[in-house]
Amino acid sequence: MTLETKKSIFVELGKFLSQFSEDNTIENPDVLNNDLFFESFIDLIKLSQSHNGWYTPEQVYFSIQSWAKALTEENLNQWLSAYTIDTTKSKNIALILAGNIPLVGFHDFLSVLISGNNVLVKTSSNDQHLLPFLAKYIISIEPRFADKISFVEGKLENFDAVIATGSNNTARYFEYYFKDKPSIIRKSRNSVAVLSGKETKEQLVALGEDIFRYFGLGCRNVSKLFVPKGYSFDAFFEAIFEYQDVIHYEKYANNYDYNKAVFLMSNFKLLDNGFLTLKEDKSPASPISSVFYEFYDDINDLKTRLEAESDQIQCIVSDKLIENSIDFGQTQHPELWNYADNVDTISFLLTT
Repeated sequence: MTLETKKSIFVELGKFLSQFSEDNTIENPDVLNNDLFFESFIDLIKLSQSHNGWYTPEQVYFSIQSWAKALTEENLNQWLSAYTIDTTKSKNIALILAGNIPLVGFHDFLSVLISGNNVLVKTSSNDQHLLPFLAKYIISIEPRFADKISFVEGKLENFDAVIATGSNNTARYFEYYFKDKPSIIRKSRNSVAVLSGKETKEQLVALGEDIFRYFGLGCRNVSKLFVPKGYSFDAFFEAIFEYQDVIHYEKYANNYDYNKAVFLMSNFKLLDNGFLTLKEDKSPASPISSVFYEFYDDINDLKTRLEAESDQIQCIVSDKLIENSIDFGQTQHPELWNYADNVDTISFLLTT
C-alpha cells in the first residue's frame, strides 16, 4: 500500500467516527460500510461503561469526536509532510497500551501503520474493545491491512521494536524486559496550570475542562496549579461550579469521599467545594477528585523549575505566562503532531 492509500483509509475512518456524538448521532449514507458497522458501534459505545466504569458515554463520545476531527486529509498531510516515508519496508512493532482513557493508544496504532509497519497490539484490560473494532473497520475498507494488524493476548513475540506505556513502576519492568530492543517507554506524567490571578471567568471555566475531562485520568489532565502568593481561589471555585455534576458518577464520588477522608485524617488543610478538593502539595500527581497547588513568588524562578522538571510534565496550561504553554481548555485536543512525552514516534519508527 502506498502512503496515499493509507492516508485515504484513515480519512474514511475519520468520516465514520464523525457520525457519532453524544447529542447528535446521525448516519451518513455516504460513509463506507455503515451497513456493517454503524449500529454495532453504537452498541459498543453503550456497553463501554460496563467494560470500564470510567468509560461513560460522554467520555467515549468525546474521544471519538476528537479522533474524527484529527483524521482529515488536511491534518494527515500536514503531519506527515515533515517525513520521508518508505512504505515498502515493514518492521513488526509491538504496542503495549494503557487504558486510562478511551482509545489512548490510537495515535501509536496510527503511527505504526501509516509509517508502513506491521503492528502487534497488546491492549489494556481496561480498554479491550474500541481499538479492535476500529481495526476491523479499516480492514473492511482495505483488506490488505489484515496482514498488518495483530492483537495479542499472550506473550509478545517476533517483533523488532516496542512502544510501551505504563506507570513508573511498570516502566522499569519494560526497560529491563525490552533492553535488547529499540523502544519508546512512556512513564507517568502529569499536566500543570500556571495562573497569574488575572484570568477571566471564561478561562477558569475552560481550565475546569482540563481538570475534569475523563475524570482527570489522563496525563494531559491538569492535576497541579501554580498560583501567585496570596492567590484567592474564590474565582476558581465559582468558575468550576459548572462541573458539579461530576459528583453524580459513582466511581468519581467514591474516590472523592475516600481521598477527602484520607486527607482529613492526616490533618491536611483542604479547600473543598463538595466535588473537588484542593491541597497544597509539592507533588505534581494528585489523586482523582483532587488538585494540588503551590504558591510561587517569582515567575522566572517557576519557569526554571518547570524546565528542570520537564520529564515529569506532559502539558503546561497558562495565558502565555510560560513559553509554549497551552491555552485553557485545550489539553485534550492535541494535534497529530503533538507527541506524547515530546518523543517523535514517526521518527523513531523510520529510524529503528
